Amino acid sequence: MDTLPPPSANQAYCQVSALESGVIHLPDEMFMTPATPGRVTIAPSLSFLVRHSKRPEKLVFDLGIRRDWENNPPRVVHWIQNGHMVEVRQNVVESLAKGGLSPDDIDIVCLSHCHHDHAGDPRQFPSSQFLVGAKAKELFHPGFPADTKALLHNNLLPSDRTTWLDPSDWLPLGPFPRALDLYNDGSVYVIDAPGHLPGHQNLLVRTSADGGWLLMVGDSAHNWRLVTGDADVAMHPDWPHGCVHDDPKQAEEHIKRIRHMMRIPRVRVILAHDEPWYRENVGGSAFWPGEIPSL
Repeated sequence: MDTLPPPSANQAYCQVSALESGVIHLPDEMFMTPATPGRVTIAPSLSFLVRHSKRPEKLVFDLGIRRDWENNPPRVVHWIQNGHMVEVRQNVVESLAKGGLSPDDIDIVCLSHCHHDHAGDPRQFPSSQFLVGAKAKELFHPGFPADTKALLHNNLLPSDRTTWLDPSDWLPLGPFPRALDLYNDGSVYVIDAPGHLPGHQNLLVRTSADGGWLLMVGDSAHNWRLVTGDADVAMHPDWPHGCVHDDPKQAEEHIKRIRHMMRIPRVRVILAHDEPWYRENVGGSAFWPGEIPSL
């Protein structure tokens, strides 16, 4: 099914603003094939502020890169120092402040997944509720420091403020088999997006009362050539599973679903590492305190 729910009477929707939260060096050959040997894409690690038209809650999707990246587990620090360099000119907290918001104003932080360039530093959001895919739980057992090779600190997420979202009973939505209507009003859907990392999620937001949508796909695809079908997911020995995705087959299937979304009228898709979109919009009105225009 390639359609999305039509607007209801007095339909709720959300305003979405991009947030600066660091840039990262992505060697193309590690993510897609064919790729130009040695080419590195310097891409953003985007976060997003979501404001509801009828409810006071504010949601942030992903926290980007922490400024003190050297305090990540040693294995992550090694990655950063050896080919995946990062730079945080403005973190997500500073980005929110540009529009007069602080972490205390953020009710919900929804993480696409728990890689270091998306999970940021949750300690900076001491009162927010965290929504994380349930399958990510396995990544924290035992976690660092008990496991010196772990990618995640075992205390990365606040245990008393984290809800583990289990998509097993979620309902289909458009091309996606499993989606959660977060506010039960058709304005925000958390999309189960398997393949990249356990618990990986996308966020689909209705951006107007009359039919506009924005799909934020996290790391379902790291480059637009993967979405358009001009490149395939690369296999690379430097990654634990021989690929940037834990399950390449599931990742490729989900990319096809994103491709279907592109065919639906008035759907905008933004990648977490969307270098072309970032290059066109950085410093402009799509970033908070502005907002991404609805299609």
